[in-house]
Parts: sequence; structure tokens; C-alpha cells
Amino acid sequence: MPAWSSSWQLPDQIADVLPSEARHIEELRRLWLDTARSYGYELVMPPLMEHIESLLTGTGEALDLQTFKLVDQLSGRTLGLRADTTPQVARIDAHLLNRSGVARLCYCGPVLHTRADKPHATREPLQFGAEIYGHAGPEADLEAQMLALQGFKASGIKDLSVDMADVRIVNSLLAGAAVPAKTLSLIHAALAAKDAAELDSLSASVKELPTASRHALKALLQLYGDVKVLDEAEKALQPNESVRKALHNLKWLASHVEPLAKVSFDLADLRGYAYYSGTRFAIYGHGAELARGGRYDEVGAVFGRNRPAAGFSLDLKELVNVLPPRPLKAAVRAPWAENADLGAAIAGLRAAGETVVCVLPGHEHEVNEFDCDRELVLARGQWTVTTLAKSA
Repeated sequence: MPAWSSSWQLPDQIADVLPSEARHIEELRRLWLDTARSYGYELVMPPLMEHIESLLTGTGEALDLQTFKLVDQLSGRTLGLRADTTPQVARIDAHLLNRSGVARLCYCGPVLHTRADKPHATREPLQFGAEIYGHAGPEADLEAQMLALQGFKASGIKDLSVDMADVRIVNSLLAGAAVPAKTLSLIHAALAAKDAAELDSLSASVKELPTASRHALKALLQLYGDVKVLDEAEKALQPNESVRKALHNLKWLASHVEPLAKVSFDLADLRGYAYYSGTRFAIYGHGAELARGGRYDEVGAVFGRNRPAAGFSLDLKELVNVLPPRPLKAAVRAPWAENADLGAAIAGLRAAGETVVCVLPGHEHEVNEFDCDRELVLARGQWTVTTLAKSA
């Protein structure tokens, strides 16, 4: 291999996007933004980098480790390349818009990760997200899920499933006990892994934790499945008012989502527990997790406005990978000539929304991103579009 070729190699899990896939991603970007707009969401465009103090305020260690950092040559301050856009949108809602009522905001742009969040994933996702601020009721949670489901259906995914949980259940079971941050993290990891032995050991180490709460935590390991799980939880957890409200909200959400997607629950799965403050959900399709979201009422607190908030996000690059490739885009082939009438005909077709590919001299048989199924020809003094015969 020539020595100079190594300079063209991209970093691991960073890749160029070639024409057909790039077109598909761009079509999806427009589709999702149009879908969000149809629900009343306004587009915002936060910067790719910010001062690290602002970018990571209140986000926790996980996002800190995912964030690339660099020094600003103008100020000497440390900057961060965003790894998640949600905190930036919370800052916009809190400081720039400062509305007293409901604010619906959406965004779509690249984020960068120091490490991919799953095997074979890109470290440069194209993140789409939608957030609704200012409403504490479950209606906002439902709107976020319905918008996401509508977007996936418009993208061409039919068999969707939604998995739900609520972080308030575990929080209520641990309330009143002084649980060290590291132990709390390990408890959530044991719950997610369904590791009963580890959970027993960890809960036993928290001396203030009542026996009933320890039994309830262990019961969570078996509380997964369809909506019947919520009835089982009513019996197994001996719920207090907070847990009872969380279970009621999950039932209510399921009753509205079930006509559009299969609904399941895993009350021990609290991925992102340090981020979410209530209901959390994940949407699956084509054998992959496609989106994640929920309620995160504390996201704006560090910016001085502790507003209710709910929403979701997804990676459009990942979505493209589970969809079938798009066919080549139909186009009109036209000759290249310095001819005013031809130029006017081409301009008219392009103004009408057609793709017109002018064939440069000597390149008449080249194949590219466009399927030229028609041709602009001169017939009886008029430039006319005719159908091209398909080659055998």
C-alpha cells in the first residue's frame, strides 16, 4: 500500500456517506422535520460546539465521557463538541425563548461521540429529536410517542413496538434510604441485567432500606411483558401513591399507543435513569432499537428554569441502515448545447421539480445516481420529453 494512502483513512467508526445513502438520509431528515412541524414543533439549530461548562452542566458523567474536548484558540477556554443536543435545546428554552407556556422544539444535526454507544455504530450520528416543554401531564409523554410512531410509519416501518418503564417506581422504592451514588448505579445495572444475586447483595448493603422495599426491588426482575405486568405490579410492589400514579400513567399511555404499535413493559429496565424523571420508552422496528425518549423534567433546572419536559431522539444514519435502499431517482436526460430554447426547456423542467441531467460531450453512456428514464429531444422545432427505452 502506498505510504500516502494512509492519510486518506478515516478514524474508526467514522465514515463518508455516498450518494444513494446520502439522498435517503436527506429525504428522511426532511420527512421527520415536516412530520414534527405538522404537530406544531419549531426547528432550532444549536451550535456544534460550546464552552464545556455550558455543554455538560447537569448532564452527568456518562455524557462527559462521550464528549470530545478542545481548546478555543481565541479565548483559551475548553470547548466541547456536542454528544447530545437535548441539553442545548433545554438551554434555548430556558434562556433564549423564555416562554411561560408550552414550547415545542425540534432539531436535526450531527453529534460526535468519543466511543460508539453500541457495536458497529457510527461515532457521528445524525440526531433528530423533538422536545415539548411546559406541560407536566401524561399528554406530553403521549404526544412524544405518537410523533415518533408517526415518523417511523412515514419512513416505511410498519411493525413497530414500544417498550415502557418509569423511573419513579425504583426511586420510590429507594426513597428514604441513603444510597451512595456508586451503589445506586450498581443497583440499576443489576436490575437491567436481571441479576438477582447481585441485587440481593447490593440492597442488603443499604442498611436503611426496609425489607419490603428489598422484596419489591427483587420482584421487579420478573415484571416484564404485556400490559398484564402492570396489574401484577399492583400486587407485588404494594405501591405507595407515587408508584400507583406511575403504573396508572403507563396503563393510560398503553391504551392510546396500542392501536399503532405493540406495547410491552420492563419495569426493571431503567437505562438513562440518571437522565429521566418519569416515563421512559424505547421504540423498536426491523429488529433494532430505533428511538429512545421519555420525561426529563430536571433537564432545564441547571439553566435556571425547572420546566416539565418530554421528548425523544433517534439517529437517522442508523434508521437508514434498517430500511431497504432507495431506487435511483428518476431523471430527464438532456443534451448539452449552447441553445437558448434548450436552456429554457431545461429551466422549465427543473422549475417544475424534475431532475434534468445534462450529458457533457463524451460522457453519453456513464451511469450515476440518477435513472434517466426520459430524454429531452428536439422534434419538429420543439424540445420535447420522450420516454427512453429500457436496455435489455
